[in-house]
Amino acid sequence: MNLPKRYSLLVVTVFTVTLFFGCESNFKEVQKINFSEFVPGSDADTINIKYTDSGRITGVLISPKMLDYSNLEFPFTEFPKGIDVTLYDKKQKRTFIKANYAVSYKPTQIIDLIGKVKITSEAGQVLETEQLYFDQKNEWFYTERKFKLTDTKGVSHGQGIDFSKDFKVINSQRINGEIESDEE
Repeated sequence: MNLPKRYSLLVVTVFTVTLFFGCESNFKEVQKINFSEFVPGSDADTINIKYTDSGRITGVLISPKMLDYSNLEFPFTEFPKGIDVTLYDKKQKRTFIKANYAVSYKPTQIIDLIGKVKITSEAGQVLETEQLYFDQKNEWFYTERKFKLTDTKGVSHGQGIDFSKDFKVINSQRINGEIESDEE
């Protein structure tokens, strides 16, 4: 059977095109196999976690949603619908924390609080900002963002602040406002 050159070229072209598209399909399947989705290892709805130290409650965390990414190389826990936290010191004095969103980074023990962050001490001090970090290891808060600090002596505004979780030590930057002074 002798086919004219024109038909031979057509057969070779059809075979090559079929081979090309067949390989393309397999290539996409191989890509899917190598693709690892960014999904949480676990998730939970309506959580209420109590943290303890030697039988004493040190904190209570309440959140409508928690996503745990402990399955990643740099593990973290995300609270996409916000958090409501109560911290207790050794004398059981409380500090209350609210934020619209939070991420807790396990290796660094840093919590990133974002969106209408409000911290209130039992003594009545209130700090409001849009983003605040909490160093769990050192029990220290800090931000470079604008803030509003209200206490019994007055209201101050500024940009950049760091303070202990009990508000006993406060270091602020670029501050303005009216505050009563104990000095005469």
